[in-house]
Amino acid sequence: MSNITNFIKENKDRYLTELKHFLSFPSISTNPENKKDVLECAEYIKSHLEKIGLQNVAIYPTDGHPVVYADWLNAGKDKPTILVYGHYDVQPVDPIELWTSPPFEAEVRGENIYARGSADDKGQVMIHMKALEAHLAKNGSLPVNIKLIVEGEEEIGSVHLGDFISGHKDLLKCDVVVISDTSMYDKDVPAIGYALRGLCYMQLEVTGPNRDLHSGQYGGAVDNPINALAHIIAKLKDDKGKILIDGFYDDVVPLDKEEKEGFAKLPFSDKKYAKGLDVEELFGEEGYTTLERTWARPTLDCNGIWGGFMGEGAKTVLPSKAFAKISMRLVPNQDPDKIEKLFSAFVRKITPKTVKVKISGLHHGKGAMTPIDTKWMKAASKAMAQGFGKEPVFIREGGSIPIVLTFKEMLDADTVLLGFGLPDENAHSPDEHLNLNNFQNGILTSAIFYDELAKA
Repeated sequence: MSNITNFIKENKDRYLTELKHFLSFPSISTNPENKKDVLECAEYIKSHLEKIGLQNVAIYPTDGHPVVYADWLNAGKDKPTILVYGHYDVQPVDPIELWTSPPFEAEVRGENIYARGSADDKGQVMIHMKALEAHLAKNGSLPVNIKLIVEGEEEIGSVHLGDFISGHKDLLKCDVVVISDTSMYDKDVPAIGYALRGLCYMQLEVTGPNRDLHSGQYGGAVDNPINALAHIIAKLKDDKGKILIDGFYDDVVPLDKEEKEGFAKLPFSDKKYAKGLDVEELFGEEGYTTLERTWARPTLDCNGIWGGFMGEGAKTVLPSKAFAKISMRLVPNQDPDKIEKLFSAFVRKITPKTVKVKISGLHHGKGAMTPIDTKWMKAASKAMAQGFGKEPVFIREGGSIPIVLTFKEMLDADTVLLGFGLPDENAHSPDEHLNLNNFQNGILTSAIFYDELAKA
């Protein structure tokens, strides 16, 4: 590995230049106006994978944004086949005024590179591309068989990836999946994830009168949809953080004693956590620690609410409609389709008769859990220890990567969550960034990981 390690160190500056170019594509999957940018980003990945020596590189169209595929299958039948997954689409940049530098003009400040997609997930995709490049450049081969897919719709729920996998099972057949779209526990605490939460994302549309009304003429005579919507949202949880939807917790599997003890051993301070967020105190479901609530308990949150007049100055209006987006993070064993039905029934039950409500499901995904004692996880642990000089810890992740369960169900392959981001790198927020030391160590770790997988 010494020749590969030296190659990675020698090419540090080039990696940064290539990462900046990758981050310059405004590949925002949810915005129709960025469709051309998304496609151009896919074309860039294709050309880059061809350049570093991968084979059978192709862009596969879907009913949405395309999937980029590549492989290198010359390691032999006695070596495992690894499917590396990532995504090249990014979140919208709003509010743009809160960015210190333009979101698609990557800027290095201190130890970090700032740009949309730096941590989620272009920087981590680049980590694997550079690790593969190092092996191919110095050895002319890879220690394992590699398949790689990079999709363009993860940020909108991977809406067409399931159909792609279903239609290409032979192409994607593998022994294990590797995903780097998660975080380490802390800057000096490398980590490997073994569980993800799922997601049930809903939208409410509350309608009152058939048109906007003058609040002087009609105020006091009809219900205001904004007030009614606030009433609905307020009844979804109690003041101790418990979700009040009938049957919501029925399928939640409690944390076992070993996991609870493992969480408690991790270096964590509620006070420091709150200070970093500039809040006086934390809030969450009563009876659980902060790590338990963010990793292993389901949640319900209003992600957006709007309606009526929102311009400068005053306009005395009773709006005809009000809207809200509400997401529920689910734990493994909770079914998002079942939760949608429970949510819808409960909302209809608590909606005042003075208004009508339309309930829509936007996108869903199931949670997932991987055993930590597999040979793949052990290989990841060895690689992480060498790449970062510290033994990693095993953690759950509070976020969602719905495709993990799809890989298990369709390809019968477990997933190793080998993340190199940090929890405070503003993914989905202004000034998203990636620590460049972790970027470099991540390349080294991934290169070692492929060697360890060959041994496994």
